[in-house]
Amino acid sequence: MQIVTRRGGQIERIEHLGSAHSDAELALLVAAAREQLAGGQEALDLGALSVRPVRMGDTADWTRPVSSGADAAGADDDGLVPAAVAVPAAGGAGAGGRPLVDAGARVVATSSLVLWQVLVETYARLGFDVLGDEAFKAMVLARIVEPTSKADSLRVLAEIGAPTPSLSSLFRSLKRCKDTGREAGQDTGDATAGPQQTYRGRLARACAARSAAAGGLNALVMYDCTTLHFEVTDEDPGPEGLRKVGMSKEHRVDPQVQVGLLVDPSGFPLEVHLFEGNTAETTTLLPVLNTFQQRHGITGLVVVADAGMLSAGNLNAIEDAGFSFIVGSRITKAPYDLAEHFTRHGDYFTDGQILESTRAMGAGRHERTRRIVYQYRFKRAQRDNRVINAQIAKAERIAGGKAPVARTRFLKVTGATKELNQATIDRARQLAGLK
Repeated sequence: MQIVTRRGGQIERIEHLGSAHSDAELALLVAAAREQLAGGQEALDLGALSVRPVRMGDTADWTRPVSSGADAAGADDDGLVPAAVAVPAAGGAGAGGRPLVDAGARVVATSSLVLWQVLVETYARLGFDVLGDEAFKAMVLARIVEPTSKADSLRVLAEIGAPTPSLSSLFRSLKRCKDTGREAGQDTGDATAGPQQTYRGRLARACAARSAAAGGLNALVMYDCTTLHFEVTDEDPGPEGLRKVGMSKEHRVDPQVQVGLLVDPSGFPLEVHLFEGNTAETTTLLPVLNTFQQRHGITGLVVVADAGMLSAGNLNAIEDAGFSFIVGSRITKAPYDLAEHFTRHGDYFTDGQILESTRAMGAGRHERTRRIVYQYRFKRAQRDNRVINAQIAKAERIAGGKAPVARTRFLKVTGATKELNQATIDRARQLAGLK
């Protein structure tokens, strides 16, 4: 089935809608084509017209020889019907001389059973059926199809032809999630509701089993956290409230929550935790690792995290728990770590060069010496220098009064005097290309 657009006898566009293999499929394609041609216009009630159902036999077939009569009109020199003809045009007369039209179809329901089957089988293959909660599964899979509210999830399920629970069943499922207990360290008054009995605990064990079977728990785990804000005015009341105003990476003042995620090297999730929105990033890593270790009894892995987790106390605790770590460090400390290199070689590095140093972290009996690894890349240095040049140009426009005063990296303001901060520029040039 195709829609052909002509202008002045010339074909401008051919849009393919699909192929039919039965009368029912053809009728659906005809209905879809007419709806697209009508452009959303409402159809008049033409009850006086005779209706003839469309049939596969009415369509052109280039493999069918032409016998005689009307069919021969469209035949080529070989006596074959050209394939350019699609569905017979409306017209002619029916019973009693009334106009005759080809009937389309009226779609009363649709279903995406293949989609639903794939989602259900994947859910089971991941081991999530261990929950035995059909309402919870329906809500999760509906939000994969279309992220929406709990109430609107019922519409999504109905549209794809999936089993649809009631809205009260969804709310009861969420209540079961809450009533089975929380993670370790959050007392609910139920001694039997440990971290293994929670929905989160069961799902985490299923995820770890799947990752281990795929070879994902043999070397590294990676951790990061982010914030999710809520467009509400008030924070959650009480000590158990999660939505709090805190440090926002988006510079928002809305209540938010901190989300900590631990994944394997392939990015498959192992642990997900929620923290109050005013929780510092550095304090989220250890609770997640401790719960992961208690849940699975796994040690000896390398934890990879970004600079937000860098604190002497965190690193000591990670080592004491039996883990190793690779943690991002802020590049501003490079001149002190690489003082010997800068003394001997200045700013010269070879492409791909690796440099190592050590740094004492912590104080007193908590002080430990850490290994610091730097890498230099020429392409990274080019990119860094382009950014530095753009920032210098912005600072010069502000210092020259050609742009309004704004916070920028290389601008130094002393009283009413605005000038470039050359010391900061020199340090940035020195560190270009290092990571």
